[in-house]
Amino acid sequence: MAREEAAGEPPRLVLVVGVSGSGKSTVGRLLAERLGWAYGDADEFHSEAHRAKMAAGHPLTDSAVKEWMDQVTAAGERAVVACSALKRAYRDRLLAGRADAVLVYLHGSRELLESRLASRHGHFFPAALLDSQLAVFQEPEPDEHPVVVEIDQPPEAVVTAVLSGMRRESDVGAPEDGPGTERAVPSVVRESSSASPSPTGASWRLVRGEQSAEVVQLGAALRAYDVSGRPLLDGFSAGSTITGGRGQLLVPWPNRVGGGRYRFDGRELQLPLNEVEKGNAIHGLLRWTLWELLARTAESVTLGTTLCPQPGYPFLLDVRVEYRLGADGLGTAVRATNIGTDSAPYGVGQHPYLTVGTELVDSAVLTVPARTLLRTDDRGLPIGREPVEGTPYDFRTARPIGDLRLDTAFTELDRDPDGRAIVRLAHPSGRRGVDLRLGEGTRWVQVYTGDTLAEPERRRRGVAVEAMSCPPDAFRSGTDLTVLQPGATHVLRWGLSPWGYS
Repeated sequence: MAREEAAGEPPRLVLVVGVSGSGKSTVGRLLAERLGWAYGDADEFHSEAHRAKMAAGHPLTDSAVKEWMDQVTAAGERAVVACSALKRAYRDRLLAGRADAVLVYLHGSRELLESRLASRHGHFFPAALLDSQLAVFQEPEPDEHPVVVEIDQPPEAVVTAVLSGMRRESDVGAPEDGPGTERAVPSVVRESSSASPSPTGASWRLVRGEQSAEVVQLGAALRAYDVSGRPLLDGFSAGSTITGGRGQLLVPWPNRVGGGRYRFDGRELQLPLNEVEKGNAIHGLLRWTLWELLARTAESVTLGTTLCPQPGYPFLLDVRVEYRLGADGLGTAVRATNIGTDSAPYGVGQHPYLTVGTELVDSAVLTVPARTLLRTDDRGLPIGREPVEGTPYDFRTARPIGDLRLDTAFTELDRDPDGRAIVRLAHPSGRRGVDLRLGEGTRWVQVYTGDTLAEPERRRRGVAVEAMSCPPDAFRSGTDLTVLQPGATHVLRWGLSPWGYS
């Protein structure tokens, strides 16, 4: 097989990990052949006694893998190593001091792994040991910077995906290769596991093919969404604070409550005012809460938290959000269940900023399939509705945003046969863009060009397209406000579908 030539300085080591049945040996060997590097397999370092121990159902805990890696790299060679490395501590020992190493994780469902092991003949690993491996396996975490590849495809396709993922992980923004070309990845600098805590807590990276997304623990916010190495969100940097509401969930109300004061079920309630200059309560109560991890796969993550009774909102909600990468892009589902004894007022939204790579949003082409807009005063509070027809805010037909300042809520959304309204942001060339899908529970959408952001350099860099269940000030007006009865659940679904990026 022809050797793959590396563009730039490649890593010195690629460590391919995963439980038995994931194809580490096959993929590792093929990857090494493509790159023309040395190949080492942890299975080959085990003695006959070790193999007999594993065949009897006892997992191995020692290996000579690290010694072999040290010898190869000391000799100036580059290598691909296949090793289960089930635990984080073991991976850290193997990769300690190797700033130019890349970690590849081969992920597959339990059913697929089981079927592969059952079809093996003459291999010393018993299929019955799979459960014990899965029980102790610690999936690579975001700070390990894994390249995660699904194994439900032929080995050659897995290797191609590995090379693509390595390139995307370390060379975002570089010019794309020509048709049919592949190259090895330039060096990747690994962060130390003892790095300072992030101001947004833990994070989880999702990968599916050419798509990747990252979600942070603080407020369960969506930090990034990239396709083929191109960012589709004007998000926030890893390790930085969140400003401008970027990617944040807005629970239990989106936008504003004028004066923070509202009446519900015969009670006068006062929310804290966090838009002090305008005297409003803005964007809910969960943006600055650390959410808990509830479920995780390579392509999805579910986080949850409890909204406890508090001044201004004496109600008890269980709130969960799932982010999932699929064939049609990124899907998001926000579920809130009233686990208290009293009915509760409820609204929800989310605040991603979209980008199609233009310097400013002025040249981006926007489509909003809405027939009505909400007029607001200088505090951002509603003063009336009117048809979009005949106004500068009519984007039912695609057109450039230009210098128009948008901080506008739209409703009466035209939907496709699947019940989804599609807001589209397109590159001026018309060759690529992103659609924001407004699904179940979305009656309104807010479009904001960022003209009033506190950071002047971030203004008009992205377009916030906010899926909302209700308009601004719904706690006071009651417009499209959801009243959650005890035990009831509200679901809001929205998603992002890229096009023209393959």
